[in-house]
Amino acid sequence: MAAGPIVAGVTDRPVSRRVTDWAADRAVAEGRELVLISVVGGSLGRVGRDEVLTHALAGADALAAKEVERMAGRGLRMRIAVSHGNPTATLIEESTDAALLVIGSDIGGEGHDGRRGPHGRRIVAGAHSTVVVVPDIDVSARSGVVVGVDGSELSQRALAFAADEAAKADETLTAVSVWMPVALTADYGLGAGYYPDSSYLIDLQDETERMVEGLVEPVRAEYPSLHIDTHVAEGDPGSAINDVASAARLAVVGTHGRTGISRLLLGSVSEHVLAELSTVTAVVR
Repeated sequence: MAAGPIVAGVTDRPVSRRVTDWAADRAVAEGRELVLISVVGGSLGRVGRDEVLTHALAGADALAAKEVERMAGRGLRMRIAVSHGNPTATLIEESTDAALLVIGSDIGGEGHDGRRGPHGRRIVAGAHSTVVVVPDIDVSARSGVVVGVDGSELSQRALAFAADEAAKADETLTAVSVWMPVALTADYGLGAGYYPDSSYLIDLQDETERMVEGLVEPVRAEYPSLHIDTHVAEGDPGSAINDVASAARLAVVGTHGRTGISRLLLGSVSEHVLAELSTVTAVVR
């Protein structure tokens, strides 16, 4: 993990308090500076623009200052950065030297329609650091870390991050992997989903279990006291991760670092997980 600060996006949404609390706890635990970022977005016309902007910036500054006051006495090194501009671009830029970028999601909150807006996805896709997305869900009574793995180098980095998180908290680590068979139609008198040789499905399960065990074996060696479970099943990866993580304190998934326009796109699994968050989720690149 980078040696920089913990950066948290502050807004006027109810979930923002959960964001700053999570970020503050991490900053205290790791002895890092906490930077609260508040960005005033929106366009300005020519008439009355200075007065409008001054008022908006003052409100954003007061919002961030209130969070600083709320966390006083926790031994935190904190600073506030308030600006006018594109919130997505600003947070992506602030992530360049950050150890972690922490943002919120209204998922779980009152009145949320079940869909996650595009700005959070763009921030996660474009960020230079690991991004922690905090939903409006109380996870204080939960325990355990869940990580999605698929055998790729990226999933190994996610596994390493998750193992460290679980070990530091002395909690169970659960590695989740999913296999999907070739889809069959009802051609030739066979029912959809019917496989003439059931050993095909058994082999997919066994092969995936072997892959997962191969991934967690070095983790067991590195963290001999860490309890590690595995969950391997047929299905959709994003749904499986969120289902298992619904009782966990933290979920971890990976996303590829990209450049250019593709930097604003997420992989299908991380996209699915973030669209239906069931717990605080770290997206590792």
